[in-house]
Amino acid sequence: MGMGMEKDGCEVEARGINHHIRIPIPIPIPKRAHPLMMMKIWSREEDEDEQQQQHPTTTTTRHVLRNVSYRARPGELLAIVAPAAPASPPSSRSSPAASTPPRLPTDQLLLNGAPATTADLRRVSAYVTQRDVLFPLLTVRETLRFSARLRLGARNDIDARVDALIHDLTLARVADTRVKDLSGGERRRVSIGVEAVHDPAVLILDEPTSGLDSASALHIVGALRAMADTRRRTVLLSIHQPGARIVKMFDSVLLLAGGCALHHGTVDALRSLLASAGLALPPHVDTVEFSIDSVDALRRRSAAEARDRCTLQQLFQLHKEDVEMEMEMEIEKKSRYANSWAREVGVLAQRFFKNVARTRQLFACRTVCMLVAGLALGSIFYDLGEEKVAERVGLFAFLLTFLLSSTTEALPIFLQEREILAKETSSGAYRVSSYAVANAVVFLPFQLALAVVFAAPVYWMAGLRRTAAAFGYFVVLVWLILYTANSVVVCFAAAAPDFVVGNAAIQGVMGSFFLFSGYFIARSAMPSCWVFMHYLSLFKWPFEALLVNEFAGGGRCVARVMGACVATGDEVLRREGLGDECRWRNVGVMLGFVAAYRLLGYAVLRARCTLALRPRPSRPTRGLMSTGSSPSSTSSSSS
Repeated sequence: MGMGMEKDGCEVEARGINHHIRIPIPIPIPKRAHPLMMMKIWSREEDEDEQQQQHPTTTTTRHVLRNVSYRARPGELLAIVAPAAPASPPSSRSSPAASTPPRLPTDQLLLNGAPATTADLRRVSAYVTQRDVLFPLLTVRETLRFSARLRLGARNDIDARVDALIHDLTLARVADTRVKDLSGGERRRVSIGVEAVHDPAVLILDEPTSGLDSASALHIVGALRAMADTRRRTVLLSIHQPGARIVKMFDSVLLLAGGCALHHGTVDALRSLLASAGLALPPHVDTVEFSIDSVDALRRRSAAEARDRCTLQQLFQLHKEDVEMEMEMEIEKKSRYANSWAREVGVLAQRFFKNVARTRQLFACRTVCMLVAGLALGSIFYDLGEEKVAERVGLFAFLLTFLLSSTTEALPIFLQEREILAKETSSGAYRVSSYAVANAVVFLPFQLALAVVFAAPVYWMAGLRRTAAAFGYFVVLVWLILYTANSVVVCFAAAAPDFVVGNAAIQGVMGSFFLFSGYFIARSAMPSCWVFMHYLSLFKWPFEALLVNEFAGGGRCVARVMGACVATGDEVLRREGLGDECRWRNVGVMLGFVAAYRLLGYAVLRARCTLALRPRPSRPTRGLMSTGSSPSSTSSSSS
C-alpha cells in the first residue's frame, strides 16, 4: 500500500458483501406514565435515535446489503445510484446499539487484487462528505495549504501541490477569497480539494452534486472526471438524478435497490438490460434516470425491499470487531500521522490564530467592549478613598462577574470547530491532543491583550493600590480569570449539542459558582452539604486574591473612628482566614482549574472523535447516504 500503489493507481474490488442492521421498534408508552421521557434538554432532534433506547423496544432486521459486488479501476469514475427511499417514521429509526457488525473476511475487499482490510483502504483513499465543513474565514489557498501541511508533513512541494490542485479544481479565480464568500459549487470543490490534497489513489464522494444547480453539478463532476483521467485516480461517488451530460462522464454505474446490485457496468450495458426487461427508453429521457424509475419493474419480486437502501459509508467503512480492530489500530498508530505531535500543534496554532484574528466578534469587538467596560467601571468607582472598603469589595465582585460571564460569544466558534475536528481526525490528519494543546496555547496572547486593555483603566481610575507590583499582580489575575472562563467555554462546547444548551449550562454553572463564592454568604454559614461548592467556585480564589492584593501588607488602615485607626487590612483579612500566603496559592489553584477544564474538554472531544470513527446505521432519508445530510446542509450548499 505504498507509493507505488498511489502512482500506478489502485483497483478496488468488493465481493459478495452482506450487511444487515437490527432496528428497534419502540413500544408505545402513555405520556402520563413517563413524563420525563418526553423531555429532550440535552439532545437535538437529529439525535432521537439515541433517545429511542430509553423506551422498551422490540427489534426487526433490515438487510442493507445483499451479496453486493463491484470493481472500480484506476482512471475510472464509478457512480452509485439508487431510487430515493421514503423517510421512515420515528418508530422505525435505527439505533447504533442495535447494529449487527458484520465480519469482513479478507477475500471480500481487494486492493489491486490483494486481500486488504478497511484500514488499508482508508490509507489509500479519501472520503468527501456531503456537507461542506470548512473554516469560513480562511481563504481557499489557506484552507488547502493547511490541509496539505497536516496531511503531508514537512515537504518542500506543498505550495506546488496546492497550486496544481487549485488549477485542477478551477479555483484560481477565487484562490484568495474567503470561504464564506464562495458560491455553493466553489465550496464543494474546496471540500474535494481538502481531501484530495495528499493525492489519494481512491477518492470517495457522498453526493457531491447535492443542493447545487445543474451548471455547478456539471462543473464538479467534470473536475472529478479530469482527476480520474490525468492522475489515474479511482473515483467513486453516489449521485441522485444525474443529468444527461453528467451521465456521459461515467465509466460505469452501480445500480442498487433493496440492498441488491441490479446492474454494475457501463451505461450502454444498462440500456441493454432495460431493453431485455421489455422496458423501452422514452425519447429525451436519460438511461440512468429511467433505470432508477424502473426499479420496481426490474425487481418486482423485491418491491417490498425497495425501501431499504445502501450507503457509501457502509460499503467502504464497514464495522470491525475484536482482533481485526486491534490489528488495524496498531497499524494506524504506527503510520497514520504525517507530522510529529509538536509540528501538528504548530500548524494548528497558526490556523487558530488566523481564525481568531479574523473573527470580529471574538477579537476586535471584544477588545473594544473590554476597553469600554474598563473605562465605565473606572469612572463609576473613580478615585475610591482609602476607607471605602465596601466599595472596593463591590468593585471586585462585579469585576469577577463580568469577566467570568462575558466569554460565551466564543461558544459558536468552538461548536463549529468541533465539527471540523471530528472530520479531520477521522481521516487521520492530526491527533485530538494536538488540537487541544493548540487551542489552549493560541488564546493565551489574546487573553493577555484583553486583560491589559481592561485592567489598566479600571485599576488606575479607581485608585487601587498604587504600586507597580500590585498592578502587575492585578493584570495576572484578570488574565487568569479570562483564561479560566475560556477554558470553561471550551469544556462545555465539547459536551453541549448546540449553542442554546451550552449557553444555558454555562450561565447556570457560573451563577452557582458566584452564589458559593463567599461574597453573599460566608463559608461558615453554609450548610455542610454545600461547602464543597465553595471550594469548587471559580469566584472564590480570584476574589480572595484580589482582596489580599489590595489590603494585605503595610499596615494599611481600613477603618477609623474619630481619626484613630481601629482596623488594618491585615487584621480584617486574618479574621477571614486570609493572609499573604494566599497570593500565589490561589494563583496555583486557578491554574489547576484551567488544567482540569482543558483536560475534561479534551477527554470529551476524544470520546466524540472515537465514536465518530464507528460507522452508524443510518435511518432512511431521501438520499443515498445519511452522512451530513440535513436540511441545513443542503440549503447551505446551494448558491
